Amino acid sequence: MRDLDLQTLRLFAAVCEQRSIARVAEQESIVGSAISKRLAQLEDTVGTPLLLRKRRGVVPTPAGETLLEHARTMLASVGQIERDMAAYATGTRGHVRMLVTASVMAESLADDVAAFLQDPAHRDIQISLEERVSPDVVQGIRDGSASIGICWDAADLSGLETSAYRSDHLAVVAHQSHPVAQLQSVRFADVLEHEFVSMPALSAVQVLLARAAAVEGKLLAHRVLVSNFDAALRVVRANLAISVVPREVAQPFAQLAPVRIVPLSDPWARRRFAICYRSASALPPAAQLLVGYLARQGHLLLAP
Repeated sequence: MRDLDLQTLRLFAAVCEQRSIARVAEQESIVGSAISKRLAQLEDTVGTPLLLRKRRGVVPTPAGETLLEHARTMLASVGQIERDMAAYATGTRGHVRMLVTASVMAESLADDVAAFLQDPAHRDIQISLEERVSPDVVQGIRDGSASIGICWDAADLSGLETSAYRSDHLAVVAHQSHPVAQLQSVRFADVLEHEFVSMPALSAVQVLLARAAAVEGKLLAHRVLVSNFDAALRVVRANLAISVVPREVAQPFAQLAPVRIVPLSDPWARRRFAICYRSASALPPAAQLLVGYLARQGHLLLAP
């Protein structure tokens, strides 16, 4: 195993993904025989065949699939090292990449990150935010695509370390002329007769609503499908349907539009978010500072 080298692993991963040595050779400007020699040496090093040669290319063996998974993790870690070191070389003391859900992005995170970066002690830190659905946030942290993730704490966070962040409360948003808009609060079961503006099927909110409807033995009536909260609120403003979104997201919109926010009284409507990472001790210093700051914001908000 000591003879494994990163370039060979990169080529091996590329060949597995492209299913072709010739194609990878063309992309990398390397002769195919050189790649074949490296792969043969790799198979000799691990002591088992990694690729099956076929008439129209190659496919990984079961052992090859296992090595490919490890290679991707190693290459992702190396990529993170390269990015961190490049940040130091350009005078930046740290670059933190975060994966977050749409709810977190649309609510308080931007303000918290801005406040963190405004601290003079953090002037040499850069932060990248990428929006994903909760399962992809968790998977991205597990495979090393980013240092920190923030998602709904009901996601499968097994194997990761977590810190509490903020929370939100789901509410029904309806045009002011809609019957639901006249209520002070409502149970989700009592609005299932109406048509909804819905989010992508894998979004945390949509998964939660579909599950709650199933408990009632019903299905959500989708009038319009949109990709984000802003689009959902615009459809509600047009009085085409009602929507369920975080109250914290809807409040600024409701101040300027003829819509009403009706909180859901169901216990599950109050959601908590979690900061997740593979290991606190393995986080780069800049990421450790950010996790600590965000966790404190969550603690202050949740404190009695």
